Amino acid sequence: MLGQYLEFGVHAPDIIESLAFYKTLGFSELESGDIWPHKYAVVSDGELCIGLHDRELEEPTLTFVHRDLAKHARAMSDHGFDFNLLKIDTDVFNELGFRDRDGNMISMIEARTFTPPDEDVERSICGKWFELSLPAKDAMRAGRFWAPLAPAMIELREEPTPHLRFDAAGMPLGLSEHNALQDPSPCFVCDDLSSVLADVERHGLNIDTNPRYESSFASIESPEGTTLYIFESDFLALEEDE
Repeated sequence: MLGQYLEFGVHAPDIIESLAFYKTLGFSELESGDIWPHKYAVVSDGELCIGLHDRELEEPTLTFVHRDLAKHARAMSDHGFDFNLLKIDTDVFNELGFRDRDGNMISMIEARTFTPPDEDVERSICGKWFELSLPAKDAMRAGRFWAPLAPAMIELREEPTPHLRFDAAGMPLGLSEHNALQDPSPCFVCDDLSSVLADVERHGLNIDTNPRYESSFASIESPEGTTLYIFESDFLALEEDE
């Protein structure tokens, strides 16, 4: 139903500063088109793509591409979806937006806005991206909203705090009740803590070595306010091993 995962979009008041930050972490800047009227850039580690938008976004946005969006919007409306944004016409770039039950914004557009990353794009110093975590007041209730949109569930954990992970059209999406998670946040696995700390210290980045979200050993905050969590291993895999 969602189409294909495109990007994790954020409001970047100073795109140059945000670009420098992500490039310092080892992300690559991708070639973007001129579809948007505002300044726009995209960075990627080969899997996670982050769209930096110089326009007011009320919150981070999960963006997907659906090529027959006008027809799909009508079908979604028939199934009870309420849109916060709906721009569907013959002479505009079609897009729509709606929220999940916790207020997280989901966007769908009719075409890609940047060139996909090459296969040889290297990972960032954060490691391998394994999930985009969304805060949820009630993960099971949130899961019932997401299940028709992303019917492929990857993992489910009930204790110590409920956590569901879906394949959302190519994006590993986590729903978490953990009280330390405040905003949608990318999560990475990196088993070389000393290397991460050395790189962060060398570049003078803001790092928290006691972030408290799940079993993360560090978090790094970007200039626009995105928090990137770094783990030694996937916390859901840890639960299964135990």
